[in-house]
Amino acid sequence: MAIINFSKSNETACILRGESVYPQLSMDGDIIIGGIFPFHSSWEIKDLSYLFSQSLMFAIEEINNSSSLLPGVSLGYKIYDTCSSTAVGVQVAMALVNGNEKSFSNEVCKKPAQVQAIIGETYSSVSMAVAMSIGPFSIPLISHCATCECLSDKRKYPSFLRTIPSDYHQSRAIAEMVRHFGWTWVGAIRRDDDYGNSGMAAFTEVAEQLGICLEYSLPFFRTYSQRKVLRIIEQIKSSTSRVIVGFVDAWDLEMLLDTLFEHNITGYQWVGTEAWIFDPVLATMDKHNTLQGAIGLAMPKTEVTGLKDFILNLIPLKSAGSAIFNKYWETLFHCKYTVRNDSEDSLICTGEEKLSEMDNTFTDMSLMPYFSNVYKGVYAIAHALHDHLDCKDTCHKNMQPDPLTVKQLKMVRFKTKEGEEVYFDKNGDPAARYEVINWQTSKEQKHEFVTIGLYDSTFPVNSRLSLNMPSILWAKNSNKVPTSVCSENCPPGTRKAVQKGKPVCCFDCIPCAEGEISNMTDSIKCEQCYEDSWSNLQRDECIKKDTEYLSYVETMGILLTAVSIIGAFMTLAILVLFYRYKNTPIVKANNSELSFLLLFSLTLCFLCSLTFIGQPSEWSCMLRHTAFGITFVLCISCVLGKTIVVLMAFRATLPGSNVMKWFGPVQQRLSVITFTLIQVIICMLWLTTSPPFPFKNLKCYKEKIILECHLGSSIGFWAVLGYIGVLALLCFVLAFLARKLPDNFNEAKFITFSMLIFCAVWITFIPAYVSSPGKFTVAVEIFAILASSFALLFCIFLPKCYIIILKPEKNNKKQLMGKMPIK
Repeated sequence: MAIINFSKSNETACILRGESVYPQLSMDGDIIIGGIFPFHSSWEIKDLSYLFSQSLMFAIEEINNSSSLLPGVSLGYKIYDTCSSTAVGVQVAMALVNGNEKSFSNEVCKKPAQVQAIIGETYSSVSMAVAMSIGPFSIPLISHCATCECLSDKRKYPSFLRTIPSDYHQSRAIAEMVRHFGWTWVGAIRRDDDYGNSGMAAFTEVAEQLGICLEYSLPFFRTYSQRKVLRIIEQIKSSTSRVIVGFVDAWDLEMLLDTLFEHNITGYQWVGTEAWIFDPVLATMDKHNTLQGAIGLAMPKTEVTGLKDFILNLIPLKSAGSAIFNKYWETLFHCKYTVRNDSEDSLICTGEEKLSEMDNTFTDMSLMPYFSNVYKGVYAIAHALHDHLDCKDTCHKNMQPDPLTVKQLKMVRFKTKEGEEVYFDKNGDPAARYEVINWQTSKEQKHEFVTIGLYDSTFPVNSRLSLNMPSILWAKNSNKVPTSVCSENCPPGTRKAVQKGKPVCCFDCIPCAEGEISNMTDSIKCEQCYEDSWSNLQRDECIKKDTEYLSYVETMGILLTAVSIIGAFMTLAILVLFYRYKNTPIVKANNSELSFLLLFSLTLCFLCSLTFIGQPSEWSCMLRHTAFGITFVLCISCVLGKTIVVLMAFRATLPGSNVMKWFGPVQQRLSVITFTLIQVIICMLWLTTSPPFPFKNLKCYKEKIILECHLGSSIGFWAVLGYIGVLALLCFVLAFLARKLPDNFNEAKFITFSMLIFCAVWITFIPAYVSSPGKFTVAVEIFAILASSFALLFCIFLPKCYIIILKPEKNNKKQLMGKMPIK
């Protein structure tokens, strides 16, 4: 790095021993404030640093003219050139810290031995080196432009403060802005130094929390070889992301603009930091609109009353350092104060050139927020000195006041004349406030910086960022927000499944399984529906499951109801028929009383099947099983009584037998009552211990609820069913034994056949009942009741009805006794 040295002014009172550089701008005062700015970069003079210097000079002039701030104390300054070099920056900072204790003159030096604080430096890397060097001396360094988050580490940089927000807040703001626009797949270019690497690390950390993935993060520095630059270009061209986050400064992009255009890297949406997004020089150099539509963060617009006029008045600058002023004047107006023989064509500087007629960065006041940062830094020092010197009416000062401490500066809190509040947090950082800037092109093809939103870190998290979306003009002059995702959003009804070996932003959309839903976009998992709900076809909503039971309105229920009623009417019809012909031999032959009771019980058997149809309730569940059990036992008891009558009647015809007196009508009634009473007791025990109850079966079908009657106690149910089976089996055995007895009135063979069907039905019922799902379980049970009831009705009574109605001639005692002649 070349350094331009200017001769020392003859007006300087003291020459400091060992100094290799001299302040470019200086003014005496009771207390000296230092300034370090990059006036040069290589051999090129930078206009911006002169503006920073004039902001410092303006603030000191205001303070010296103030009667309320530091009354009776004059501030001076020494401003050095760092030449954009870390080494030179440390050197000039040490020159400010060392003071002027040793002098070649015999004059008594009345100026302070050291500066109270230093304003600068512009770049984070130089600021880091300077802060680390002067940290042991406890000399505060207040930067107006160094944003690296690393400088907030007070263990390494205990004396560093700044009036510009840390990149910690900027990184968070950029990440929140990227997420706000729905970009989850972005690329990044970072300056390969502390500023870029630290800022990108902070951005990456926040981006991961917000679900943003970096496809690439490429370092760049101006000293990179052409091969490295081409490697960066190829990486961008081969990527799929359409958004580039640039953690670089304007100088970096100036060097990259032409290369990007040459390789057709246009149409990308750029997101920038305050280091370049508001740079007018960069905007002017972007002739191919490579950065068209870029958005980023910039310092909020501000005004410092009187500063613009002071900057445009170059007289104070000339009096503060005539040598560098002349060099700067020549560069600014492209003229020479002294014409050499080899440059006779050069214009001669008259000193009367009009700055107001120039159109360059010196007259561009768009960077006023940065000038204001310098201004606020000087005022922060002045307020700290005011408190330090215990100033009231006048300041109690010594010739060599104790130096300020960082702690005293952190305690400062004041308002500027424009009403802006200035203070530092525990890390020496100010509150973070940014404007969101959008690069737009006017009709005259000029770049414009349009404010489209604000970011304020002092607001709650969800309201820090506010944007005016309709006013944004995106890349390629589009009004539509660009898309930059690795995978398209997963719609409701699906969940994200990360692709193996790829970032979390690259995923497949997997449909939710049955019974699960996702009702939001990009859901990471599917939620299980409640037990009484089920997912719809789109898998985005849980809907109530359909309830199913055997109802009277469905086809199966209607058919079973019709068959039950028909069976009951047929039984009643036979009962009426038998009652009409009750005195005929065929009715009286086999105990007409038991026949009437059997027909009545069969009617109840047919009707009890109706209790199984319809929505289960507490009463219907208890009624259906108990009614079924008791009516069937009554029915089987009657059949059993008739069977015993047949056997006893045969034995009574044998010589010397009087068995019928032990099984007369009274004994028959008692047997039926006894058998039925046993079933009633079993049912009562079942109902009192663990009765049946309505139950929602959620396991049989996943997509619907089966309303059924839970048995309560399975033992009770099988006891009822088992008792019926025992009676039916006993009846079958007795009837089978009596099937071949003589006489035509013997109905044992009909009872045998009926009980055979009855037992077959109920033996088949058991596996069918256990294996049938849902309402078909109830249907199987009803079918078994109806089938067994019809078997008893048809097998026992149909032959008799045939004789009564169609063969009345056979309904006589002789015919039934088999005494008619055989034809």
